Amino acid sequence: MEEALRQSLEIMDKAQAELAKVTGKGKSIEVDVSRLSYLECIIKETLKMQPPVPSLVPRKVEQDVEVCGYIVPKDSQVLVNGWVIGRDSTFWDDPLVFKPERFWNLNLDMRGQDFELIPFGFERKICPGLQLTMRMVPVMLGSSLNSFNWKLEAGIWPNDLDMEEKFDVTLGKNHPLRAIPSHS
Repeated sequence: MEEALRQSLEIMDKAQAELAKVTGKGKSIEVDVSRLSYLECIIKETLKMQPPVPSLVPRKVEQDVEVCGYIVPKDSQVLVNGWVIGRDSTFWDDPLVFKPERFWNLNLDMRGQDFELIPFGFERKICPGLQLTMRMVPVMLGSSLNSFNWKLEAGIWPNDLDMEEKFDVTLGKNHPLRAIPSHS
């Protein structure tokens, strides 16, 4: 329990230190978010583990193709499971452990070019809200981390969190996370 709490606090401390250095503690995020590299790593790790939509928009195969020794015939409908890709140990070491640092030296783009990380889809069927998301999520998360200290509700430890997911068109939690802000 204590190790999970220590790791969680360490990740938050690193993000808050980066924000304080780049923007100034408690100030609004008005800088180029590309200067917030650790915050970007946190966002990528979150979307790797919790893509907004677990199964991407179905695809139609344009020609016969061989995948892992199987022939997928032309005109077949293919479903891509982004949720499984984010948990695949052939792509990721310790895929179920939240480790933003794994993205430090990985130049993976979330815009559908790198198939290890495709939370918004790829090619022509990429999410139309991608550009807005790429601009707003770092600002919202960065502002929240830079303006407040966060803790779990009383009596809850990180290991006690219910991480069970509710599968639907979008991916959510069975029991919502309750985090308590306090002024830093």
